[in-house]
Amino acid sequence: MARSLKARDHQTANVILDFRTLSVLKCSMSGVTVPRDFDRIVEYYHQHYESTITRLFKENGYEIVKPDPTTPQEQPAENTAG
Repeated sequence: MARSLKARDHQTANVILDFRTLSVLKCSMSGVTVPRDFDRIVEYYHQHYESTITRLFKENGYEIVKPDPTTPQEQPAENTAG
């Protein structure tokens, strides 16, 4: 957790992510607690704040790996039992 995080930050922030441990410390929207799914929350914020999210991962020793668009994605097998 960031050493500069103040008690006031915990009270006023809606979302607090820890990029060192890849965890959600707090996540609520309009007073409603949201599931603490780090990957899902980061994916959402990455769309809007790509350079900041990329920097936070890099500063904490992680790298964002995007799927290769030329490699076909595996499709789930269809149920052929009958």
